[in-house]
Amino acid sequence: MALIVDVQRGEALFERKTDVQRSIASLTKLMTAMVLIDAKLPMDEVIHIKRTDRDRLRGSKSKLSFGTQMKRGDLLKIMVAGSDNRAAAALGRTFPGGHKAIITEMNKKAEELGLKNTVFKGVSGLRSGNMSTAHDLVGLVKAAYFYPLIREISTIKEDFVTDLRKGWKVEFRNTNRLVLNRKWDIMLSKTGYIADAGHCLVMWTEISGRPVIMVLLNSWGRLSKFGDSNRIRKWLNRADQKAQKAARAEKKVEAKISSVRLTPVSEIE
Repeated sequence: MALIVDVQRGEALFERKTDVQRSIASLTKLMTAMVLIDAKLPMDEVIHIKRTDRDRLRGSKSKLSFGTQMKRGDLLKIMVAGSDNRAAAALGRTFPGGHKAIITEMNKKAEELGLKNTVFKGVSGLRSGNMSTAHDLVGLVKAAYFYPLIREISTIKEDFVTDLRKGWKVEFRNTNRLVLNRKWDIMLSKTGYIADAGHCLVMWTEISGRPVIMVLLNSWGRLSKFGDSNRIRKWLNRADQKAQKAARAEKKVEAKISSVRLTPVSEIE
């Protein structure tokens, strides 16, 4: 399932099964981040990681040990760029009203954005009930792009957050390896994976000087979404080069035609 959209023209450059609803895994965290930012909660507030924040559903690992004390802003950073599920759980738990309240707000925002086939059951994406379509995810990416903080933290290459208990640095890397590739100019990014969703990737990037949103869902292998992205970029580059070549050839023909002196009708015997 895939959808590639030229943002400026608003047209699909490639599409396949764009309205099929399926699990979206950690792509969910873009909506979690938007709702947290909308709530205007203090980013310097210290949050404690508790045992209740562990992933009991799928047993995923986390860089945050129990007892970690971390600023909300740092948890948001490692949740988005590092896709840390324990950070997402802690952020949801400390949202006013807790998990139930933030999930309600996430679904409310999806409705406001016109994402008719999108539903959220959790903040991290671990639940298979977090569903959307490629078409809706383009709308989600467009909305997230207007949050400067999300653009910034979603494209962090590698960084660290600080456990305030002893001042320890917790290092992490972006789960999208393309962010580390100099050939790519990526303005927003998020990856995701659970068995029900397959490997997923959304990006706002620039290819041949034009902004493009890429949505890839249910890729079969851990690295296949990155390989697919590189093939798509090469395909778009080749297409643009052919279009530019054709445009130059057309201009040459027009120039030749305009340079020809036509004989006035009055001079024709």
